[in-house]
Amino acid sequence: QEVKIFRALILGELERGQSQFQALCFVTRLHRNEIIPSESMAKLRQKNPRTVRQAEEVRGLEHLSMDVAVNFSKAAQLSSHIHNVCAEAKEAIYTREEDVKFWLEKGVDGSMFEVLPQGSELPELQRCRLCPDRWQPCMCSYSLSIEWYPCMLKYCKSRDAAGKVSSYKCGIRSCQKGYTFHYYVPQKQLCLWDEET
Repeated sequence: QEVKIFRALILGELERGQSQFQALCFVTRLHRNEIIPSESMAKLRQKNPRTVRQAEEVRGLEHLSMDVAVNFSKAAQLSSHIHNVCAEAKEAIYTREEDVKFWLEKGVDGSMFEVLPQGSELPELQRCRLCPDRWQPCMCSYSLSIEWYPCMLKYCKSRDAAGKVSSYKCGIRSCQKGYTFHYYVPQKQLCLWDEET
């Protein structure tokens, strides 16, 4: 279904009344050419796998408004991986309305999606970092960075005996990308890290 899943595990602060950890899942549409095909990855063996890699290209920070909640028990038809990847985040799986529209056109059952309250509809809905009351609903932000991922194939040119030039796959280009997800939480207690940023 062209699905991309981000899972974040945030360690709890026991002195602030939080449990051991909090899990979040962000599900978005995977666009073609965003990541190289898995068949190509399997064929292109990596030399020195223990080396700490630096990304060759830094792609810009993307801000995503995650305005829809996904029902965990129905999400398997969107992607079979959600069941395993998001098991700890059953009550915190988010996506975007624009991605939902795309999936609905593909025939996915719309009953798994629930539109969340929006800041534009509720002027009193503040960003969590500005919210004084821990039990008040607010708009949470969570940022993450993927430091290294295979984003494109590299092609090299070769010349045969007749002088004809041809290109062949000869490696993987790596990228780094940052994301900030904005989403509704029913109480600030579920977004305490937003105070520190």
